[in-house]
Amino acid sequence: MFVFPTRKKRHAFTLIELLVVIAIIAILIGLLLPAVQKVREAAARMSCSNNLKQMGVAIHNYASANQDKLPNSFTMPKLSNGQWVIPGYNFNVALLPYIEQNALWQASQAAGQPWSWSCPVPNTPTGSLQSAVVKTFICPSDPTIQNGFSAYQINGWAGSSYAHNYMLFGQIQANEPSTGWPSSTPVCTVANCQDGTSNTVAMTEKWAACNGGGNLWVWPGGNQWWSAGDWGTSFANSNAWSPSPNNFSSPPQFQPNPYTSANCDRSRPQTAHTGTAQTLMLDGSVRGVNASVSQATWWIAVVPNDGLPLPSNW
Repeated sequence: MFVFPTRKKRHAFTLIELLVVIAIIAILIGLLLPAVQKVREAAARMSCSNNLKQMGVAIHNYASANQDKLPNSFTMPKLSNGQWVIPGYNFNVALLPYIEQNALWQASQAAGQPWSWSCPVPNTPTGSLQSAVVKTFICPSDPTIQNGFSAYQINGWAGSSYAHNYMLFGQIQANEPSTGWPSSTPVCTVANCQDGTSNTVAMTEKWAACNGGGNLWVWPGGNQWWSAGDWGTSFANSNAWSPSPNNFSSPPQFQPNPYTSANCDRSRPQTAHTGTAQTLMLDGSVRGVNASVSQATWWIAVVPNDGLPLPSNW
């Protein structure tokens, strides 16, 4: 009699086999996530560096169009017969035509407004320049800015992740006759900067929010005059007063945590990158400043006319 061969029964995974598979998957995920995070951070750091490079090119293009002069830290409003003629504006606004934001620049010069932030700009939350988000001013790694706005902002003020060197772009102060407010003038031109363009810091990272204050890109001043340090668009001013600690000569803070407490010093720059702060030099190059840089070395790089060579730890 013919007997059909019996099929072997197919067994399911045992509990031990299932646990082994789950453990292997967990290990692979554990190995993959740090790599993905590193790639993501590297891309964010590159984007941050590219923003600074773009602003470096903008500074030089501004100088080329203005007899080699650098943009002022801020420019005061102008009056004629009691009427506002030219609104006051800051360093960031001055760069707008040179970072492909000419429409915003034209809007910022609307007559009848004392300051550029209140100039009409359609399709923004407030209908004015103060709430216009400029991507070039935003570092993807900045944890204090969301959708272009500072974590602390009120009334629709757009934020920035960068700040300019006040010791370079606004160290000399004078009184503006029409208002009595202080004005600013760059210390040098591109061609005659005493310490050399490659040895002078132009801009660096500065978080959009820090200890109750932060960085609003269209704000006309910051560390150099009233409300110094609260909403500073600049850093490094030896003559400023501030409700926060006067550490204007100190190097950047590296990942201060949390940024909502006194751990974050709004009189200083901040960076979210690990061990390096993206820094634009006046020659247009971008370099990473190491977390180990001393205060003395940082200050020598920030002051454009002290005549001191940069130490070896720069």
